[in-house]
Amino acid sequence: MMLERVALQAGMHRIDAQVAQTSSEREIGLMMRKSMPQHEGMLFVFPEPGVQCFWMKNTLLPLSAAFVADDGTIANIADMQPMTTDSHCSARPVRFVLEMNKGWFDRVGYKAGSKLSGPLFTR
Repeated sequence: MMLERVALQAGMHRIDAQVAQTSSEREIGLMMRKSMPQHEGMLFVFPEPGVQCFWMKNTLLPLSAAFVADDGTIANIADMQPMTTDSHCSARPVRFVLEMNKGWFDRVGYKAGSKLSGPLFTR
């Protein structure tokens, strides 16, 4: 499935994110993928802010998920283990969730309160 892509920034780090914006795209997400380049991720876009919860039942890659507010501010980050049904939820209602390879946010020094920039986030 070919998804639209968007360029995001985490400080000086560029992220090439695939955009999952329909319910079926969000449902499939990164399931069954065996690898993902370090500078790539997947941005899940929801129609309305809400408490977003993710699990990794059919996902083979260890991922870190940043739950992101409309202005690009990270509400919280969850490290998620592959092939588990543990639920990982946003600390507050958000419309965006950015999944990257596990540990990526730590490596670039991003945490709750850090701000991402990109065309989908309000200024």
